[in-house]
Amino acid sequence: MKISLPSNSKMHTKEFTFGVATASFQIEGAADTRLPCIWDTFCATAGKIRDGSDGKHACEHVALFKDDVQLIESLGVDAYRLSISWPRVIKQDGSLNQQGVDFYINLIDELNSRGIKVYATLYHWDLPQHIEDQGGWLNRQTAYLFADYADKITQALGDKVYSYATLNEPFCSSYLGYEVGVHAPGLASKAFGRQSAHHLLLAHGLALKVIQQNCPNALNGIVLNFTPCYPLTDTDADIKAAQTADDYFNQWYMKPIMDGEYPAIIHDFDDADKPDIQAGDMEIIKQPLDFLGINFYTRAVYSTCDKNEFVQVDMKDAPKTDIGWEIYPSAFTDLLTSLNSTYTLPPVYITENGAAMDDKIVNNQVDDLDRLEYYQAHLNAVNNAINQGVNVVGYFAWSLMDNFEWAEGYLKRFGIVYVDYQTQQRTIKRSGLAYRDFISQRQ
Repeated sequence: MKISLPSNSKMHTKEFTFGVATASFQIEGAADTRLPCIWDTFCATAGKIRDGSDGKHACEHVALFKDDVQLIESLGVDAYRLSISWPRVIKQDGSLNQQGVDFYINLIDELNSRGIKVYATLYHWDLPQHIEDQGGWLNRQTAYLFADYADKITQALGDKVYSYATLNEPFCSSYLGYEVGVHAPGLASKAFGRQSAHHLLLAHGLALKVIQQNCPNALNGIVLNFTPCYPLTDTDADIKAAQTADDYFNQWYMKPIMDGEYPAIIHDFDDADKPDIQAGDMEIIKQPLDFLGINFYTRAVYSTCDKNEFVQVDMKDAPKTDIGWEIYPSAFTDLLTSLNSTYTLPPVYITENGAAMDDKIVNNQVDDLDRLEYYQAHLNAVNNAINQGVNVVGYFAWSLMDNFEWAEGYLKRFGIVYVDYQTQQRTIKRSGLAYRDFISQRQ
């Protein structure tokens, strides 16, 4: 099986960007050469990571980055999306850690020398622990510390980087980390979730102003994740449940950035759960974007519960990935067209899309036909959205390689490259070979 799209697809042209993506904590290792972050602390807390593992070694990318760049080049991609580790490049006193900065300069120079454009995300969840000790994203000052970090690192890297994103998935940082506690730092309070989200969005706005000043020639924006919300039935109650969930999980992050206001559901919150919004905050958050990064993996289905709220329903008989997420590619098209009709979008990159599958390596081969089928279906879904007028200009497969999958540890594999964590051997999977072949056929 190979990946194919209609011959007239915009995605068949060299103007469309194809890439692969990773995140610093998930692959870099070399934990002894950076400051501790909230995920180090979370991993060291009993019962938080399913297999009891941590990110101290991961894929040893810091040591193996030259080999990994060769690997990326062999896939024929146009671009590589990476994240900068805040605790690797900034010392506790706020000054640059030149050793960490030099690692990224060397990595980026290696990529640029091979004609691979660098898309750098400045925050992919690895908040320095000493900042969390002062309140983390619950502390308004963290937004200003982030802007200062963004200022220093973008001055250091400059135009070597083709595109900067401020944050990756602030939903995960705030909701998973501060509201339900399944991600670092493991706090659990609705008020914490909403307040941390506001400070993350404030950090985005403050940082984007600085980045646009330092690197006006780069494409600068943000990466948001979306899980489209569907009603279980066509009853008014279920439809309202899905709409409320969409506002709570998706539009809560999108609407402030695009429209400068939170969804109307904020007025239904108890006062204690409402974020502290200071004068001028929403204007700061609503910075013009050069691009919007969209991460998509699955959908969610909702019904009402006794309190006229919403509850997610498990679609038991639906096809799912190894992490338990429903495979429902038409939701991808629905998401993109819905966002396009609701907002005036900048150019859109699909900055993450992929699947965890139960991979087995046999005779140095990984025959991941299930993942290959996932990519085919989801690339078709993106193509359908483009045909309906959505300005999607790029697509990044998640992930380049198997890695530390957060609270799942090393149990789930998302890579198009298989990693043997004992030997650090990399093996391109069948899906990766198909992705390479598809990219190489563009006109």
